[in-house]
Amino acid sequence: MDFLLHERVRSGDRAAFAEIFDEHARVVYAHAIRTTGDWAMAEDVMSLTFLEAWRLRDKLREEVRSVRAWLLGIATNVMRNIARSARRHREAMSRLPPPEALPDFSDELVGQMADAQRLAAAARALQRLKRSEREVFTLVVWSDLGYAAAAEALGIPVGTVRSRLSRAREKLRRLVDEELVVPNLDGAEPRTDSGHISHSGVAAARTSHRRRAR
Repeated sequence: MDFLLHERVRSGDRAAFAEIFDEHARVVYAHAIRTTGDWAMAEDVMSLTFLEAWRLRDKLREEVRSVRAWLLGIATNVMRNIARSARRHREAMSRLPPPEALPDFSDELVGQMADAQRLAAAARALQRLKRSEREVFTLVVWSDLGYAAAAEALGIPVGTVRSRLSRAREKLRRLVDEELVVPNLDGAEPRTDSGHISHSGVAAARTSHRRRAR
């Protein structure tokens, strides 16, 4: 991205920021869905990422060599915050009395999960990694950042990226196989047959972003 566009964004030009959104929204959304395995959460992550990027737009200076890495770094922090909030919520809920038993709908769910099974298994396996390994894997492997760009996004040395990625690959090969043996019955929304992410999430998040940025 040229420095003129950087300058327009820093000055508060919403049209210039929309250009950044158009170019990078799908990458951020893909990173979020692959990391969380949750389509609705991925939309929230993408919206929050671009809202935070707009708030931090003054940082778009020469030291930001890769806007994509900058955005994915913001997205990673957003997901950290969401995970912390979810953990606090679970801890609070665990202190409540147990809910009444509900009917078992697992047979219905099994028939709906064929397309999403591998994505869900991979997402569950990712959650079993250390957070530091998970973040490196999703940025380098799934979001196709180079080692240097991932290091920039996470604020760590390139050598650390390489070592964490090596450990993550080794663990995931074993963990995904384990997860596929016992499928998760979350009823996660499936991907398209091609494995690509649908346009609906990006479109919804863009509408949300433009509404909030006004």
